[in-house]
Amino acid sequence: MSRFTHAALQASNRLRLPGPSVLPVAGAVVGLYSGLAAGIFSNLIGLVSGLTFGAAELAHTLRRSQLLTLMDAFGSARWHLEYAIVGAPLALGALLLARVIEPGGPRDEVKRRLRLLALLTLGALSLYYPLVALAALNSVFGHPHALAEAIPLLPWWLMLLAPTLGGVAVGRLLRDRPETHGHGVPEVVRAVKSGANVVPADRGLLKLVASAITIGSGGSAGREGPIVYGGAAFASSVGRVLGFSRRELSILLACGAGAGISASFNAPIAGAVFAMEIILREFELRVFSPIILASVAGTLVSQGVLGEAPMLRSVPYELVSGSEVLAYAVLGIGCGLLAFTFVKMLHGVEHFFQGHMGGRLSPWLGRKSLPFRAGLGGLCAGLMAFVSPTVWGSGHDFINLAAVGKLPFFFLVTACVLKLVATAITIGSGGSGGTFFPAAVIGAMAGGAFGTLVHYFFPASTGPSGAYALVGMGGAVAALNRGPLTGMMMMYELSGNHDIILPLMVTCTIASALCHYLIERNAPKAPSDTDLLESTPVQALMEHVAPVPAGLPMRPLADLLLTSETGALPVLDTHGEVYGIVQVEQLREVWRDEAMYPLLVASDLARKLPLLAPNADLAQALRIMDQEDVDSLPVAAPEGIATRGLLTRAAVRRFLFAQHAKAHARGDSPVSVTEVTH
Repeated sequence: MSRFTHAALQASNRLRLPGPSVLPVAGAVVGLYSGLAAGIFSNLIGLVSGLTFGAAELAHTLRRSQLLTLMDAFGSARWHLEYAIVGAPLALGALLLARVIEPGGPRDEVKRRLRLLALLTLGALSLYYPLVALAALNSVFGHPHALAEAIPLLPWWLMLLAPTLGGVAVGRLLRDRPETHGHGVPEVVRAVKSGANVVPADRGLLKLVASAITIGSGGSAGREGPIVYGGAAFASSVGRVLGFSRRELSILLACGAGAGISASFNAPIAGAVFAMEIILREFELRVFSPIILASVAGTLVSQGVLGEAPMLRSVPYELVSGSEVLAYAVLGIGCGLLAFTFVKMLHGVEHFFQGHMGGRLSPWLGRKSLPFRAGLGGLCAGLMAFVSPTVWGSGHDFINLAAVGKLPFFFLVTACVLKLVATAITIGSGGSGGTFFPAAVIGAMAGGAFGTLVHYFFPASTGPSGAYALVGMGGAVAALNRGPLTGMMMMYELSGNHDIILPLMVTCTIASALCHYLIERNAPKAPSDTDLLESTPVQALMEHVAPVPAGLPMRPLADLLLTSETGALPVLDTHGEVYGIVQVEQLREVWRDEAMYPLLVASDLARKLPLLAPNADLAQALRIMDQEDVDSLPVAAPEGIATRGLLTRAAVRRFLFAQHAKAHARGDSPVSVTEVTH
């Protein structure tokens, strides 16, 4: 037994946990916390909404019958004790293993990673069960489930006051933290694209609280943006503590974002596709396992906290005839135009409330505080909720009504327009929340209205309006995010209907392509490398170096070359004109033969090269470097100057890298069209 124990300890000391091997485990842990964040966020929204709808009836809810209902809610909650039975021993075993591994060398990194992942797993378990209890409590005392029926019963003054006060509260919360403004998804995309991979955890928590207040009090916004941001913020913190590389950090950020989508919509496949298509914008085998494990973990946690019931009712729609594809193609065009309108209106409202537009009202608003502007945006949303209740909150309750064809044509049209306007005003004025799910509501309303018309004129060859509502929802999501696969997989997974996949493919592809074209056509184009090279003169990058005379002996020439920053020096001829250059690489041919040193001078090693004009462009200079097979070229300089110009290939590379870094910092990189703040 002692021999076996000794062998086991020796094996533990040979453990290695490089980044690629621990990344899937870290992704699963991040997924657990993304699921927890989704549950906390949903309960925060329920708490705020419950205060809005039921504060006056709090005493009534504490009756004995309600307490019995609460006991029933606790009894029917999905506690999933198997999570603790499996997770706790694994985490404790990892802690024990980290303790018995001998310290020293690379084993210290193994011990640290094992300990951190085990503690995070135990922390997730300790948060899960109180959160399930809170969800059960919230189901009794929180917001009403039939929101569509409860909104018309609200007093008129409360419908105006609640979103106004919610906007004021959010504005006060975010007033001193301007870096937390935004919609959630773009900040994560930009962090990944720039290579920084830093999303502070405190901002993620603050955005969750602010968005819960906005949505729970009646502001028109979505849940997905804050969840994506919160999951990525936690992933960023964990990845940096674990010592991951930049590439591994970007994958872990995508894990947090994808798990947030999976947990919010109970759609693990769509969440994984979202992480790869929208966040990373790549599909590679090495990113599959951590992202998929994160999505599965997030979904399992959210199902225990939020329930396993699908967000959309299962409806048996199918493609009625082949010619109906044309109708879905037209719907795709409409969804693309709607998404483009949403993007332009969102940015236009942001500019308006920030005082960047002409007239008197916009500059006046720009001088007001953020709580005032956000409160005014909430008041506008409350006014529009009188006309269409879909404006209130995320509006997801009305998607099911549209999917089963229970909403009339004029209601659908009005809801589509007002939801678009209200979301732009709520977020653009300073409210917090995402644009992903409001786009889904807008698409469902537009699709339902379009389907009503199509089925009215062609009843025999087209499906009912509900089918077009579902497909329109996917088309709007795909267009807004430039992610056709995300739109397709989300609607396929939420509807659970395989027969709707062909219409989804047509609509999502056309909608995303059209919105992408319209956005890119009007967006300022970042200059390409060719444009930068052709527009930059040589004199902007050339370095001034002291030339060496043709007769300089080999020994001092080698010293000058080895200590120079460029690794090359101009060589003058006997008339004081630049003859060519000598590079440090040329020393390799003679440095071992010290007997040659007294016999060689600079002109013996110098290579005659064309002399660049200072006003020549960098593209021309690189072509000459390629032709001459060199990495440096001399540059002509005015008479009377002691130094000479020298252009190196390394200087050109640094220039291009710096220009790309500036473009990423400005947000010119190709991020989601919904979320770019101009």
